[in-house]
Amino acid sequence: MKVLVINCGSSSLKYQLIDSVTEQAVATGICERIGIDGRLVHKVNGEKITLDIALPEHETAIGAVLDALTNKEYGVIASLNEIDAVGHRVVHGGEHFTKSVVIDDEVIRGIEACSDLAPLHNPANLIGINACRKLMPGVPMVAVFDTAFHQTMPHKAYTYAIPKEYYENYKIRRYGFHGTSHSFVSKRAAEVAGLDYNNSKIIVCHLGNGASVTAVMNGKSVDTSMGLTPLEGLAMGTRSGDIDPAIVEFIAKKENKTIDEIMNILNKKSGVYGMSGVSSDFRDLENAVNEGNQFAIDATEVFVYKVVKYIGAYTAAMNGVDAIVFTAGLGENDKIIRNSICQYLGYLGITIDQDKNNVRGVEAIVSTDDSKVKVMAIPTNEELAIARDTVALVG
Repeated sequence: MKVLVINCGSSSLKYQLIDSVTEQAVATGICERIGIDGRLVHKVNGEKITLDIALPEHETAIGAVLDALTNKEYGVIASLNEIDAVGHRVVHGGEHFTKSVVIDDEVIRGIEACSDLAPLHNPANLIGINACRKLMPGVPMVAVFDTAFHQTMPHKAYTYAIPKEYYENYKIRRYGFHGTSHSFVSKRAAEVAGLDYNNSKIIVCHLGNGASVTAVMNGKSVDTSMGLTPLEGLAMGTRSGDIDPAIVEFIAKKENKTIDEIMNILNKKSGVYGMSGVSSDFRDLENAVNEGNQFAIDATEVFVYKVVKYIGAYTAAMNGVDAIVFTAGLGENDKIIRNSICQYLGYLGITIDQDKNNVRGVEAIVSTDDSKVKVMAIPTNEELAIARDTVALVG
């Protein structure tokens, strides 16, 4: 089967066409600046084709993707009939969706009902779904939810200590995100480490511009750092992560700002970007650290320390840990961050092999052979995970 994987954001659309037999992407790309002017970057066999084309809305972007895939010069399929199914990333499934589902009208209504919980993401995801349904009628489509993997969390882990009517009336609770990545990486880590996935304790650190940590016990998510929204948890590229809630009121009064303005600050102007004043890109931050920029040094130390605290908390929550896994752009590529985090974890009997840790973007056990806990770098592949779920449901 050939599965088209769509990840639709508010002003961008990422895609991959995956051969389910080889599990290789035969084409990848992104539509950028949708609703502004438009650019499509299409990649085939390592070659990048950049097209500056008008993309006034997402339906036009989907059409441009389909045109690129079937283009006689740089396309990879002769016609749209070769696309057997479409898998869509959907950010929030609430409590209703505990696993991936084939999309129908009822599913559409369910995703719409969760839009209050993810107002920046679910509406964009729905636009992509509806555009694909219109342009490819009859092609089966699957929704894969970022929140689904975390629906196994127990009540004690997902409940906030606020009046119970807010959960009863509005379903305010911890949901967690990056679930597709945490599921994929934890399973792959168990295979690489020779662990029984259904009898293991694994902590996955998904570290990138967006970052989260998840405790995976016996193959199930039992706790995760992101909450009702992706704002909770670790300090991230531009997100603050955990703060005292009273800070919102304090800043609002001191600077005469609205709730919307404060939330914009916490989501887009905080994290390592806000602390350093340099960048939300950890590569820029590393360069600034090397130049002796104290704000960048401090921001990096805060980021590392918060990851360490979550690892400690989740080790306690599972009463032990067999493997700690680093993934995503920073986790799988940055040996300095991995080493800095693990320097705090000597109490777990962890020792890093500096030669093994000198890797980027490949699967590797980076701890020494006698380390009591295996430490690993495992590249995530959310698109492949979405394709696998899609094949399983419609294949």
